[in-house]
Amino acid sequence: MQVSVETTSGLERLMTISVPAERIDQDVTKRIQQTARTVKIDGFRPGKVPVKVVKQRYGKGIREEVLGQVVQESFYQALQQEEINPAGTPSIDFTKDVEGENLEYTAKFEVYPSIELADFSSVEIEKKSAEVKDADLDQMIETLRKQQADWVEVEREAAMDDRLRIDFEGFIDGEAFDGGQGEGMDLVLGSNTMIPGFETGLVGAKAGDEVEIKVTFPESYQAENLQGKDAVFKVKVASVSEQVLAELNEEFFSKFGLEDKTEEAFRAEVGKNMARELKQALKMKLKDQVFSKLLEINAIDVPSALVDGEIDNLRRQAVMQFAGPDSDMDPNALPKEMFTDQADRRVKIGLLMQEVIKVNELEAEEARVRETLEEMAETYQDPQQVIDWYMGNEEMLGQIKGLVLEEQVVDKLLATAKVSEVSVSYEDAIKPEQPAAPEAEETE
Repeated sequence: MQVSVETTSGLERLMTISVPAERIDQDVTKRIQQTARTVKIDGFRPGKVPVKVVKQRYGKGIREEVLGQVVQESFYQALQQEEINPAGTPSIDFTKDVEGENLEYTAKFEVYPSIELADFSSVEIEKKSAEVKDADLDQMIETLRKQQADWVEVEREAAMDDRLRIDFEGFIDGEAFDGGQGEGMDLVLGSNTMIPGFETGLVGAKAGDEVEIKVTFPESYQAENLQGKDAVFKVKVASVSEQVLAELNEEFFSKFGLEDKTEEAFRAEVGKNMARELKQALKMKLKDQVFSKLLEINAIDVPSALVDGEIDNLRRQAVMQFAGPDSDMDPNALPKEMFTDQADRRVKIGLLMQEVIKVNELEAEEARVRETLEEMAETYQDPQQVIDWYMGNEEMLGQIKGLVLEEQVVDKLLATAKVSEVSVSYEDAIKPEQPAAPEAEETE
């Protein structure tokens, strides 16, 4: 078998493979003989069908099967011979396929990039820390009370945080426009559900009032025909309701599955959950920062096959998240461009992580695996049952080990970086990081 390899561009390789005719002819002859012993053809007794007849009828299909197997085996052998690690499935093209002559074909594929990690010691990392204070706990309990609150109609002027039931119709230059109408709509003032100016225009209104509100649609409004347009909304207020927060009593505590239905136990449980959420948020932000810096100092090319595979994963995840597991929506209906940047980032991080793991000979520490499992299991009614389930499921346990190994990569990089400690509030710690604004283009 003869093999030659050509670098066509970047990570793409073109491998040309020549397979001796004898190897193919022997396999084809053997398959035909095997078929002759088992095939049933009218006019011949079982096992007595002449090889010539079998070859005439089935020879072409048998040869195609043999070629498929030969290509698979020879390509694998060629990769080993040339010490090449392919990324993705090759594209096969037969350049010479004549019976009795050597088979020649090309395999086009991408390879994994060669990575030499940049020095991480010059990287500056800001490690945030925070704690759950009494004021944070009070605010969270207030939020939970709001979630269980009732709405009670009142005979007074509407104020912020009140809920109004309204009918409305919008006009531009005296003409009603599509999408500007609504009937029996519940609107909480201050929720920013409507365009700027609409909700504040209803402050002071009472049940039965008819109000005209002048607003201007934002320049970035989703409907292009309304962007920047001045409009007048005629609104009829059917009712005004105020929010009555849930009482801190046994009925309220029972909704959260507490056995000890006291305010002290409730506060302790909420505080515990907040602390768990805070720890996870700080860990995720630190990891994201470390990986962003790792990407910043290590510019690598990535195989398009891996990015395409990750795009497919993200598409499926999006369908699961927004349409549900039973949805028959085709993930491929989602535009590829929606996920390209995220997929590219994930693949690059994955490849760089693998290199850090290889260079530092990292393996998932069993103690950390156990600790991670215990933390996860805390939120369940029977933690030990959850731990046992994971320990008995190799696939799921493998996912936990992957998470732990990821954390060990972060720890290894942090050990060499310039890390500064920064104290932040609980609110700042748990809120998502805002994406960096694009840099303005320089003008002449």
